[in-house]
Amino acid sequence: MTDSTNYLAGLVLRNERATKRLAGGLADLAMAGDVICLHGDLGAGKTNFARAFIRSLTSEREVVPSPTFTLVQTYEMKRNINTVDIYHIDLYRIRDPEELIELGLQEAFQLGISLVEWPECAEDILPSDRLKIYFDFDDRLDRRSVRVYGADKWKPAIDGLKGSTAKWQN
Repeated sequence: MTDSTNYLAGLVLRNERATKRLAGGLADLAMAGDVICLHGDLGAGKTNFARAFIRSLTSEREVVPSPTFTLVQTYEMKRNINTVDIYHIDLYRIRDPEELIELGLQEAFQLGISLVEWPECAEDILPSDRLKIYFDFDDRLDRRSVRVYGADKWKPAIDGLKGSTAKWQN
């Protein structure tokens, strides 16, 4: 699919609490059909972000392991009277694009909220309106620099989060 993303924000996450607040803010706005791609080196914060996102929609006590070996972990979220599945997907070990078809990712992308770690191998099947978050190590190891790219539909949500950065940065 064609990538139609624009640069939306650059942020510094000063600690894990700031990561949780950003994840929770995005989780509050996410809807079925949303795909959020998480980019970054090993240990950059992708799984911590996904864990905080999922827990903010399910339960703070929810066990959220990294799906590195299972490839996909599914969680159920209840919002009002609706139930939406959250798919936590880790494509680090995928080497053959054919494996993506076997995982049923396209259905997940349409029906649930998908968090995709290591999405580079799935570029051909990712929706063009996805949100992309890049996690980079900052000059201090306890901080992360985050760059956010997305389709136009994400701009109001990201602008709203940027407007409340003082609330979640510390």
